[in-house]
Amino acid sequence: MKIYNNANISKKHHKGVIAIGNFDGLHLGHQKVIKEAKQKAKKNKLPFGVLTFEPVPVMFFSKNRNNHRINSLRQKKIQFKKLKLDFLIVIKFDKRFSSLTAKEFIKKIIFEKTRCRFLYVSRNFKFGYKRKGNIRTLKKFEKRFNYLSIITSPYKKKGITISSTLIRKKLRKGKIEEVNKLLNRHWSIEGKVIKGVKRGREIGFPTCNLILGSYVIPKLGVYSVNVNTDNFNRNGIANIGNRPTFNGERILLETNIFGINKNLYNKVINVNFKKFIRKEKKFKNIEHLKKQIKIDIKKAKI
Repeated sequence: MKIYNNANISKKHHKGVIAIGNFDGLHLGHQKVIKEAKQKAKKNKLPFGVLTFEPVPVMFFSKNRNNHRINSLRQKKIQFKKLKLDFLIVIKFDKRFSSLTAKEFIKKIIFEKTRCRFLYVSRNFKFGYKRKGNIRTLKKFEKRFNYLSIITSPYKKKGITISSTLIRKKLRKGKIEEVNKLLNRHWSIEGKVIKGVKRGREIGFPTCNLILGSYVIPKLGVYSVNVNTDNFNRNGIANIGNRPTFNGERILLETNIFGINKNLYNKVINVNFKKFIRKEKKFKNIEHLKKQIKIDIKKAKI
C-alpha cells in the first residue's frame, strides 16, 4: 500500500476508485464501503484507494474536543494495509484546506490530483467550506469533472446503523465487548509508556502507564486486556481513571501485564480491550485495594 501525505499521487494510481471519509475506527460500516469499492475496482481493473483527513475535521473545528478519536492515524494506516488498498491519501486538514469551497475540492483534489473515475461516499458526506458540499453537489459536477459518485447505504445491525458516533457512546458506557463486535477486532489504545510514581510496583502490581491523548475516554474502571509490542504478546489487566484512592488528578491508562516484570519506559505498547470488569472506585486503604486487584485479576483470567 502506497501512502501519500498529500493528494499528489502518481499516475499509476490515477483514474481509479476512491472511497472518501474520516474512517475513524474503521468499523463494520466502513469495512462494507471499502469492500464494495474494492469490488468495483477489481471488476473494472482499476487501482483502489482511500482518501482521509488528519486530524479528524471535527477536532480541527472544535479545539476543546480533545478526546474524540477511536483510533490513531498510525492504527488507521495499519488497518487500511490489512484491507489491501493500493494506495492511501492522507490530507492535512488545516486552515488552508478548510477554506476550499466544495467546487474547489472537487476540481483541485478529485479532478486535478486523482483523476478518479469512481468516488464512494456515505449518504451524509459533507465537504468544502462550512460543509456546504453534499452528495447533490457531487452529482452536479460529475460530467464536468469526469467521475461517477456512488452513494453507499449505511450498514445496519439489528436495525441500528453502525457509526463512529455509536461506538463512542458504547465506549463511554463500558460496553467494550459490543464495540469489539462492531469493529471486528479489539478496540485498542497505543502509546508510549511514561514514568509514574511507581505505586503499582510498591504494592506488588507494577503497571505500564499511558496518557490517553486524543483517544475517546471509555467508562472509567478496570478492564481485561491483551498487550502486544514487536517483542511480546501477553494478557493483562488495566485501569483507566484518575486513581481516586490516591487522589489522582489526571486520567491515565495503567496496565499490569501478566508475566512481564521489566522496564518498558518509552516503549510503545498496544493495549487491546477485551471486557469491562468493574467501574473505578475509591478504597479505604491500600490493603483493600490490593485485595480487590487480586479479585480483578482472577476475573480477567477467566
